[in-house]
Amino acid sequence: MGPFGYIALIILLVLILLLVVSNIQVVQQSRAYVVERLGAYSATWGVGLHLKIPFIERVVKKVSLKEQVADFDPQPVITKDNVTMQIDTVIYFQITDPKLYTYGVEHPMNAIENLTATTLRNIIGDMELDQSLTSRDVINAKMRSILDEATDPWGIKVNRVELKNILPPKEIQNAMEKQMKAERERRESILQAEGTKQSQILVAEGEKQSAVLRAEAEREAAILRAQAERQAAILKAEGEAEAIRKVQQALADSIKMLNEANPNDQVVKIKALEAYEKAADGQATKIIIPSEIQSLAGLAASFKGLLEDEKK
Repeated sequence: MGPFGYIALIILLVLILLLVVSNIQVVQQSRAYVVERLGAYSATWGVGLHLKIPFIERVVKKVSLKEQVADFDPQPVITKDNVTMQIDTVIYFQITDPKLYTYGVEHPMNAIENLTATTLRNIIGDMELDQSLTSRDVINAKMRSILDEATDPWGIKVNRVELKNILPPKEIQNAMEKQMKAERERRESILQAEGTKQSQILVAEGEKQSAVLRAEAEREAAILRAQAERQAAILKAEGEAEAIRKVQQALADSIKMLNEANPNDQVVKIKALEAYEKAADGQATKIIIPSEIQSLAGLAASFKGLLEDEKK
């Protein structure tokens, strides 16, 4: 074999090597390759290293198995009460079967968008404006259920549907803003009235509590005054009793001393006269004195008058 033969062999080997290398396919994570052999579906390659047969097999579609997001343009829909709104939706979906996704429908994304628009129109058409504005969760759940069931033959699973924006006509928006403003003003008036009412209740409760405390204080003061007066009366009575006892004791002592001194009848009569005088002591307007004491009293008065004349 001449030099040209070796060169041709080397070139052939290099071409074969390049052909083999070019037909080595590495499938990455979260991806799948749909492969056809001679125009018919052959296999779905998962993650790893794969060798494609040159000129016989070909990779028809490379599919991502990650969850994807489709944001569709606003769609005009009409409510049950004939109000036209613009609603745009966001769909979160995932390809579960690459084969069905490849062969199930032509242009899957366009099919999903059109299906979403028709489903949204059907659901909103059965609702009035106020209900559609306040029932986002219900609309989302219904759309997800319908779309998930409809896209099963396409190898697509719809995980979540969200209404991104609901735009009613401009005049409806103005009317809604006025209604919301009136509602806020009404709530503010109610809150102010409630605050005034609560304030008045608190003031009344305070006055009531103050009156109760004043009455309690007055009652306590009256009790203390009564106790003080009672104590003073007791002390006064005890003082008077002590004074009477001392007078009686002094009288008893004087009588005892007289008895011990063996007085004559005149002294006894004079003492009796003094006792009558003390007994009267301004408390009686008339006092009756025995006759024997009366004579003695006159004698005592005469003797007292003589003494006074001598002093002069």
